[in-house]
Amino acid sequence: MYTRLIRNDILKSKMITLTTMIFVAAASMLVSLAAILVVNLTGALDTLMTQAKTPHFMQMHAGDIDTARLTAFAEQNSNVDEFQVVEFLNIDGAQFTFGDKSLANSVQDNGLSVQSEKFDYLLDLDGNVIKVSDGDIHVPVSYMKDNTAKIGDKAVISGKEFTVAGFLRDSTMNSSLSASKRFLVSSSDYAEIKNLGSPEYLIEFRLKDLSAIGSFETAYASAGLEANGPSVTYSLFRMMNAISDGMMIGVILLVSLLVVTIAFMCIRFTLLAKIEDDYREIGVMKAIGLRISDIKKIYLAKYAAIAAAGSILGFALSFVIKGMLLENIRLYMGESKNSSFAAVLGIIGILLVFLAIIAYVNGVLKRFRKISAAEAIRFGNSQEKTAGTKRFTLSGNRIFNTNIFLGIKDVLSRKRLYATMLAVLVISAFIMIVPQNLYSTISSKSFIGYMGIGNYDLRIQVGNIDNISEKVADIVETMRSDQDISKVVVLTTKTFKAKMENGSEENIKIELGDHSIFPIEYSKGKAPATDDEIALSTIYADEMSKKVGDVITLVIEGKEIDLIVSGIYSDITNGGKTAKAVFTDKSVGNMWNIVSAELSDKSLVEAKVAEYADKFDFAKTSDVDEFVTQTLGSTISSVQTASYSAIAVALVITVLVTLLFMKMLVAKDRYSIAVMKAFGFTNSDIKKQFVSRSIFVLIVGIVLGTILANTLGEMLASLVISTFGASKFNFAVNPLSAYLLSPLMMIIAVLLATTIGTSRAGQIKISEHIKE
Repeated sequence: MYTRLIRNDILKSKMITLTTMIFVAAASMLVSLAAILVVNLTGALDTLMTQAKTPHFMQMHAGDIDTARLTAFAEQNSNVDEFQVVEFLNIDGAQFTFGDKSLANSVQDNGLSVQSEKFDYLLDLDGNVIKVSDGDIHVPVSYMKDNTAKIGDKAVISGKEFTVAGFLRDSTMNSSLSASKRFLVSSSDYAEIKNLGSPEYLIEFRLKDLSAIGSFETAYASAGLEANGPSVTYSLFRMMNAISDGMMIGVILLVSLLVVTIAFMCIRFTLLAKIEDDYREIGVMKAIGLRISDIKKIYLAKYAAIAAAGSILGFALSFVIKGMLLENIRLYMGESKNSSFAAVLGIIGILLVFLAIIAYVNGVLKRFRKISAAEAIRFGNSQEKTAGTKRFTLSGNRIFNTNIFLGIKDVLSRKRLYATMLAVLVISAFIMIVPQNLYSTISSKSFIGYMGIGNYDLRIQVGNIDNISEKVADIVETMRSDQDISKVVVLTTKTFKAKMENGSEENIKIELGDHSIFPIEYSKGKAPATDDEIALSTIYADEMSKKVGDVITLVIEGKEIDLIVSGIYSDITNGGKTAKAVFTDKSVGNMWNIVSAELSDKSLVEAKVAEYADKFDFAKTSDVDEFVTQTLGSTISSVQTASYSAIAVALVITVLVTLLFMKMLVAKDRYSIAVMKAFGFTNSDIKKQFVSRSIFVLIVGIVLGTILANTLGEMLASLVISTFGASKFNFAVNPLSAYLLSPLMMIIAVLLATTIGTSRAGQIKISEHIKE
């Protein structure tokens, strides 16, 4: 019996059934997709870091190295499982050419390396440890993705020819957030070219107990070992590898939760519309003594069938789409060993959605108890009470056209009825705007303020080279005599010892110089202005449990110097561990220098980059916009994909919800439509009233959705961005996209759906619906 009833009901209301199934499928697909992506990302990341045997602690070092002392430290520390020193031959990007392409404009520290002996292996795209032959070179996978190189290309590095034999995954330097990229060559080729570059060292440790990494870092710093460079831990390697795809998955998770919410609202729409259509029949069934539980079973059976079909369709669609979204994860990390578990988790997610829909439908159907059999048989629809519009009368209207006025009045008099549609449109606007704002923010130039970088045009980085002070002074003198440059500042990064609360000492990287020339964003406090002040990055401040006004003690030449924390700022460079101060120091050597400049004519940036790169070939010269693009390129691309998907989802939701709601209204207002026709209102007048209702609700929804996107949405985005070091965060909104194009697309969608949804209003006959 139920099968026949369901089949007949579906055939009678094909549009509503199809629309409901689409919403269930969309919700199921996104829930399944989010589960599959999360499991695959974590699984692929675990596989990569296990196969590569990623170091638990890596200290980068430029300068002389005492390997015997490091070996002695490793042997004496009971927590050290394995230890090695890996050489990294830093070579200027202009010395790398692949066919007709060069790395001259690369902001990365590109260098050669040989395969590690014990751990930190460089892997091929099948996850195997690479064994490289003489004359061959294996290129980082990021240069495969941007089409810089392909297999078989002739590569020329500092005059020596190689053949690109393959591409490599590097568990420590895969991410664009990593400042360095390793190219793999054979030991004999490395020895031949070693004198043409600047050797650096990766001092690496694998520990027996990873949870003791904090105490190991303290022990390393206290031993006074080589530390002329940033240090990175296993957890930071993991975060940098996951961040790009993690942000995309975060956006999908947010959208999936909102779409599930909308799916429930739309099921409520369709259910109420169906109840409205069947109002008289329900009254008859109650009048002849049918139990409410029996009536509910008829509707539950139908929605169980729709939910089951939608869930299966959603699960199938998630498998169709997942390949495209997993492409980046597979390229950079390989296949996940948890792919079968991902499918199981996807099924569990869809099953939960299915059960939640059934429970929700059952809850909505409780309103059968409130239906009066006599009223249902007499009127054929529910009799609503209207309130709250006594002062809003047609006779007092001097602003709106009569049809527009009646449409707005209907919304105001039946607020509860329109509340659900309003909520859906608010969420749709939120879904559309938040990912767009996140994308426009991280791709805008102003975002560098959250990266610990000032807003300038030209950036010249000088590493730890001979006669560094004289060479930096030469750059500054040249820039100050350049009439096209309006501002110049030099920032020097050095490593100092900081005294911790427990009495131990740790290395801290401090950028010295005038930080007021190109200021950055401070989440708390301000930039250091006097010699006794210091500003800390968010990660440093959290690790040291410091806040603005606290004192931090530096140990310089055996003397303890107290500095007051003047501010805390966001920084995603150098692992997010940096500090800024203005005092002068000559007791320790420079790690690196950055000369920043602002041009009076922005159109000259490209030419100036080329000019200074040619003039100072020992330094790395880059356009700061290019620096941001290359550093965050993968992340920006992932968020852009998610934002476009969110726009499509929001528009589909808007069309379907408006269509459903208009159909429900037409069914509900059959009597009032017939009365208006009797009074002389034409079909065109009635359509205009419905359009004015939907547009009025849409405008309110867009306004509330935009406000919500710029408040709650900004908070949610801050949580995502804060995972890699940026604490304070404000959207850099693209007004054209967020405040013009997005509302315009929603208005067009609503107009289209309203026109289709109200097409049956003109078919309502006065004689059939005005009855006593």
